[in-house]
Amino acid sequence: MLRFAARVARVVIVGVLSSAAHAQASAPSVALFYGEHPPVAQLGAFDVAVIEPDSGFDPRAHRNAHTAWFAYVSVGEVSRERPYYAAIPKAWLVGRNDIWASTVVNQDAAGWPAFYVEHVIAPLWKLGYRGFFLDTLDSYQLVAKTAEARARQEAGLVSVIRAIKARYPQAKLIFNRGFEILPQVHALAYAVAFESLYRGWDQAQQRYVEVPQDDRDWLLAQAKTIREQYRLPVLSIDYCAPHDDECARDTAALISAAGIMPYVTDGGLQTVGTGPARAPGR
Repeated sequence: MLRFAARVARVVIVGVLSSAAHAQASAPSVALFYGEHPPVAQLGAFDVAVIEPDSGFDPRAHRNAHTAWFAYVSVGEVSRERPYYAAIPKAWLVGRNDIWASTVVNQDAAGWPAFYVEHVIAPLWKLGYRGFFLDTLDSYQLVAKTAEARARQEAGLVSVIRAIKARYPQAKLIFNRGFEILPQVHALAYAVAFESLYRGWDQAQQRYVEVPQDDRDWLLAQAKTIREQYRLPVLSIDYCAPHDDECARDTAALISAAGIMPYVTDGGLQTVGTGPARAPGR
């Protein structure tokens, strides 16, 4: 689960795997940076850069023909720091994610899709963002414990995504997971991401971890379906300690070898990580 980490200054590291860029030449290269001062020049090496919008970054001031600026947005959860938190009816807040200090939102609430478009997407569209990275698409599983309850939450998520595209047909959406709802909304996705194919970040323990083979096999099966059935680009976001360039390069190479777009960064997404960036001539 990708979150806006504490805003701390760290040294930016950049890695570019040219061989991976050629291997996934038809897919966009994607970077994610949630720090306070996005390094525009380094992020400009990627086709898409996902930014934490509360950083104050102005995409209109950095328009170029090469990099599309996407805003990070959380669908399934909300933190108190978000400007729209106070406007959410308290009855829609149905659970807690203590690890990330956030609240789970009831996707089945009748007014939620319209609220989300009006209070979350519309202000960012006005700022100049034309793409959105939709996070926490599986957070409903923290509170929905029966098949019927999960089905209602999934239907609500589908309604939110359709509402975004109805209001802004040109918006490009990257889903972070959301595997359960892809049969209904895959045609509305620009790409699908997931985290931790080889290397992960344990937020509760504040440490980097190796991903078990069973978990990796399951994700690879999801990626195969997304690529072959839905014809969508797939991105894996993995995590290595800052300045561990060897870990980042090796992990990105493994992801790329699996036919998946890599992006390897630190656990707080405060540095520009290692990915395929843009192939020459793109």
